[in-house]
Amino acid sequence: MEIREEIEAREAAVLASWATLSQNSKGRQTREDPDPVRSCFMLDRDRVIHSKSFRRLKHKTQVFIAPPGDHYRSRLTHTLEVNQIARTIGAGLNLNLDLIEAIALAHDVGHTPFAHAGEQILDRLLSCGFRHNENSIRVLTRVEQHKGCNGLNLCAEVLDGVRCHSGYGTNEPEAFTLEGQVIRLSDKIAYVQHDIDDSIRAGLLKMEDIPNEYLKILGYTHSNRIATLVINTIKNSRKLIHNGEKPRVEPEQMVENALRGLREFMFQAIYRGPVCQAERSRAEFIIEHLFAYYMKHPHRMTPLFRTIADDEGLERAVADYISGMSDEYCISLFQDIYVPQSLVPNAYRVLEDEL
Repeated sequence: MEIREEIEAREAAVLASWATLSQNSKGRQTREDPDPVRSCFMLDRDRVIHSKSFRRLKHKTQVFIAPPGDHYRSRLTHTLEVNQIARTIGAGLNLNLDLIEAIALAHDVGHTPFAHAGEQILDRLLSCGFRHNENSIRVLTRVEQHKGCNGLNLCAEVLDGVRCHSGYGTNEPEAFTLEGQVIRLSDKIAYVQHDIDDSIRAGLLKMEDIPNEYLKILGYTHSNRIATLVINTIKNSRKLIHNGEKPRVEPEQMVENALRGLREFMFQAIYRGPVCQAERSRAEFIIEHLFAYYMKHPHRMTPLFRTIADDEGLERAVADYISGMSDEYCISLFQDIYVPQSLVPNAYRVLEDEL
């Protein structure tokens, strides 16, 4: 028996009946021989974590663009916090933690430079629109390269969880696995709480600014709020399941309303606030000019994106190219293209010789 088969047998023996077993996966778009050691979800997790798109998350904005100091969240640390929260909820519900981790690590690989500011700008520039969750699917299935082929060839359950992680409305599509549902909620738990923490660190928010009606339910500290949301979600979801209802991952209504209320407060006070709006206008200027430049000079893009331009159109290729950039690289390209600088070799040495 292969080691992978032992792992799959252990999953079947230990995980809850409502968990997603790797041996029952809907599979990949292109069939592959199974790995001798890793289950299909373990393999997907490893492919994501070794991808270039995942590594670039360390230089992509979470909320504030290039803030001073080392302690503000980046898109990578957000991803790790989502993974930590999701794995805890998953453990409490006896779900497949390998699937949870694969979705968590992959869910934001399609995010743009300059966070949601970049997403909104590309959504306006692209005739077909732009959403970061859909772009994450595109990164995982087209832009990333694996063994000379397009995409990482991930399992259907991972791609579905990534696609359905975004949004918090009632009309948003829901993941077909409970593990995918865990990621969607964990994403909201993570960013609402850590964005409060970062906003306070930046001096843009004080605890007394936050509506007390939400804090008295969730808690008055960062860790207390996360603990309340995680524990309540586990207990409520278990209650729903044990009562014979359709398995769902959700906290009690009062707790969820408090989370939604905090999220809406953050939209009003921070995400749509004056600092983020000012940063957004600068990001818009950079991305608009880069977009126009590469639409006129597609030969300046790397070979992969020139191929995408030939296959799927120039607009799609330019959007892929820009959305994959880190903040720093995006700014650096803008400076190289548009900021005047000396093109004379050894300019300072020539000046010294003349003197």
